[in-house]
Amino acid sequence: MNRIISLVALMLCYIASIAQTSNEHLTFKGVPIDGSLSEFVSKMKSAGFSYIGTQDGTSFLHGDFAGSKGCIIGVSTLQNSDVVNTIVVIFPEKDDWSSLEENYQQLKMMLTEKYGKPSASVEEFQGYGSPRDNSDKLHRLKMDRCTYVTVFNTPKGDIQLSLGHQSVSSCFVRLQYWDMINTDAVKAKAMDDL
Repeated sequence: MNRIISLVALMLCYIASIAQTSNEHLTFKGVPIDGSLSEFVSKMKSAGFSYIGTQDGTSFLHGDFAGSKGCIIGVSTLQNSDVVNTIVVIFPEKDDWSSLEENYQQLKMMLTEKYGKPSASVEEFQGYGSPRDNSDKLHRLKMDRCTYVTVFNTPKGDIQLSLGHQSVSSCFVRLQYWDMINTDAVKAKAMDDL
């Protein structure tokens, strides 16, 4: 009888832990990705980021993140709502492929250590033949003929690491966080409209 009671208690604890996890938001710098834009920006200022400004529902901040100085952080809200659901980190620009790839691979390793094996990872070049050298690799990235993307699906949301560029002059590593609870809320509202 004691064994049955212990087994039932263990099962109830497991169910409670699953329910608790599904009700939690993904976090950024230890802060849940939730609340209004002004509330979240205020928390990021307290975490050491400098406020740059807000444009089209996205607030921009500047600061250090994951061992890199001078990152730009974009905080976005849900469409037609003032609830934060997406964070984007743009790491400092790199003008050579070796530094860019090293930054990407280091972050990928750290994310894998924290969140487990990636759900998907594509690291390839498009076009004729393999890139000749690092200069050709950087050129292919600038011309949208390079795909470096790693995705981590977690119970609280998705995290995507990628290489990106702004025009043909600047290349960078980008890290995006999507909170599942708030993203699903928008989807549910859209489904109600259908």
